[in-house]
Amino acid sequence: MTSRRVISKEKNILEKDDRTELTSRASEKSNIAPAVPAAVIYKLLGFTAAMVGGPIGTYYLTLQTIFRGSSTLAGATAAIMANVILVAYIVVAMKEDQSERLAAEEKARKGE
Repeated sequence: MTSRRVISKEKNILEKDDRTELTSRASEKSNIAPAVPAAVIYKLLGFTAAMVGGPIGTYYLTLQTIFRGSSTLAGATAAIMANVILVAYIVVAMKEDQSERLAAEEKARKGE
């Protein structure tokens, strides 16, 4: 038994001529703005540095000063500090998202 070959009148993606699309796109102004704002990148870098330095600094600071050599308690304090930084990042991200949404709603209200 043989199978039939479907012959289509449409051109596939390799056969299409994109010249008409290119000329219409050339007349549009190019958007060269970065995909992520610089403030977001700086916040992420700040929280990354805090996530690296905060728990390590907390561990060594509390190891000899507060817990007098108990590495278990100092490690637990460092773990708590890592969780505090993580929660702080989540709260900042949620507030930033809410402010963007409120700004979009305000812009939509003014546009009406």
